[in-house]
Amino acid sequence: MTNRNLKPAQLKAELDKCLHCAAKPCMKACPVHCSPCDFIAEAKAGNWQKAAALIESQNPLAQSCGLICPDKFCMKACIRANLDRPIKIPAVQAAIMQKARAETETQTEKPETVSAPDGKYVAVIGAGPAGIGAAAELSARGYRVVVFEKEAGIGGALNLIPPERLPQSIIAADWQSLVKKSGLTLKCRQIVCDYKALLQQGFAGVIVAIGEQKCRTLGIDGENLSISYVDYLREPQRYQTTGNVAVVGGGEVALDCALTAKRLGGTVEMFVRRRLSDMRMGPDDYMDLIHHEINVTTMTRISKIERQTPDLLTAWAVKTKFNKEGRLEDIANTLTARPDFSLIILALGSCCKEEKLENPYIIYAGDCQTGGSTAVEAVASGKTAARELAEKLAA
Repeated sequence: MTNRNLKPAQLKAELDKCLHCAAKPCMKACPVHCSPCDFIAEAKAGNWQKAAALIESQNPLAQSCGLICPDKFCMKACIRANLDRPIKIPAVQAAIMQKARAETETQTEKPETVSAPDGKYVAVIGAGPAGIGAAAELSARGYRVVVFEKEAGIGGALNLIPPERLPQSIIAADWQSLVKKSGLTLKCRQIVCDYKALLQQGFAGVIVAIGEQKCRTLGIDGENLSISYVDYLREPQRYQTTGNVAVVGGGEVALDCALTAKRLGGTVEMFVRRRLSDMRMGPDDYMDLIHHEINVTTMTRISKIERQTPDLLTAWAVKTKFNKEGRLEDIANTLTARPDFSLIILALGSCCKEEKLENPYIIYAGDCQTGGSTAVEAVASGKTAARELAEKLAA
C-alpha cells in the first residue's frame, strides 16, 4: 500500500503550509471537532505533547483516525486548497501522535494520576470506535464506565482494516492512552443481549455501540458461493489463493479486500456498479489500486454466480448506465460470463439487524444507529450518545 507515514521533511512542509485561518473551517468539518489549526500551531513550535493532548481531548482514536481518515472532512475544508493543495491533515495528526508517544517513551515514565470517578456506573456495549468514543466522553464527565466487548480485544471494525493501513499496535496505543487517563474497566468475551438487565443490576445507563452485524447482499442466484468481506478480512489466510479474485463493491472496505487478496498472491478485479468517480475512496486509495495493478471494472453489475468447477466460479456481469432520471439501470443484451474466479468477495457494506429498545436510558451509537460510517464519524456518534445520556442522568 501507499506509505502514508510522513517523513520529517514532509511533516515540516505540511505544518508550514497552515495559514492558521481564524474561522477554522477544518475544525468545523471534523466530526469530532478536533482543531487542526491549534494542534498544528503547537507542533510548529515543537510542543508535541501539547499538540497530542489537543488531539486526544477530542478524539480518543487520535493516531488511528490519523492513518485512516478520508479526505472528505478536514482536508476538503482546508483553505490551502485555494492556493495549491490542502494540508494532509490526517497524516499530520498521525505523525504528531507518533512523535509525542516516541518522546514520552524516551523520558522517565511518570505514573499518570487518574482522578477516581465518583459518578454513577454506565455500561458501554462494544469496544469499537463508537464505544470508545462514548467511553471517553463519559469518563471525562466523571462516570464509572464498564465496557463490555464480545471479542477477545478492543477495536471492533478497526480490526478488519489490513495492518498495512492500520497496525494493531496503533489501535492498542490509542486505547492504552485512554485507559491511563480514565481508569475505565474493560470486560472482554462478554456477550450482552439484555440491556434492560444491566439497568436492573445497578447501571444508570447503557450505550449500545455494537456496530452493524449483517452484511448487505446482492439478492442474486448463487450468492451463497461468495464470501462476505467480514469473513474474508477476519481470516484472509484461510481464503488465500493465487488465482483470480473478484471483489464486488467500490468503497474502502472493497479496497481493503482487494489489496489484501493482492498481497496474498491473487490477481484481483473489482466490480463497481457506478463510475470510477463514484467510488467512496480518496486519491491515495486510487493510487493504491494503480500501484498494485488492480483492475477496476466500472458500470457493471454482477447478476449471478455459478459453480464452474469444484475450484472455480463464474460471475455473470451486465453493464449499467444512468437513465434520464439519473437512476442506474441495466443495458440490454450485455450479459457476459466472466469465468475462472477462485474467490468472489462481496464488499457491499452492512446493516443493523437488531430491533432497538425504547428506553430513555438505553441509547444507541455508531453504525448500529447511523448505518455504515467512517471511524471518526463513529467516534463522534459515540460522544454524542454519551452527552445525551449524561444530560438525562443529570436531569
